[in-house]
Amino acid sequence: MAETELDPFADILDGPVYVVTVAAAGERSGCLVGFASQCSIRPPRFAVWLSKLNHTFRVAQDASHLAVHVLDHGEGPLAELFGGETGDRVDKFARVDWRPSTDGTPLLAGARAWFVGRVETRVDAGDHVGFVLAPTEVSPPVPTPPTLLRYGDVKDIDPGHPA
Repeated sequence: MAETELDPFADILDGPVYVVTVAAAGERSGCLVGFASQCSIRPPRFAVWLSKLNHTFRVAQDASHLAVHVLDHGEGPLAELFGGETGDRVDKFARVDWRPSTDGTPLLAGARAWFVGRVETRVDAGDHVGFVLAPTEVSPPVPTPPTLLRYGDVKDIDPGHPA
């Protein structure tokens, strides 16, 4: 049976975007991610999907933890850096304020909220691999609901790597 394109459905969605960061084997990386969601309440789990072509994916293959960051609507430059540049050529962390989490995963100072998750499993699903994360560290509560940066705000960023 022929596969049907999902574009007519996906094109109307305007979900939040995230920056995922990782450190492993002496290397740091991070990228802008549009495929991510909570996937379990009990136990709490969150899945992020990384393109196999992405530098962050290559670093994440050896990682025990990933950090997922939520950006406010005004954080377009941070999204541009992590979505429009590739860690193959640029040290993105030299251009931003960040600190290591308890386990050493980079945490971005410009993010509204974040969590670090231990990689529970990886799911190969075609051109992306899903990383199912169990939270180990979470940012302090957000005092006011943010206006999140969404896909519609970043869809014109030229990607550092093709998807």
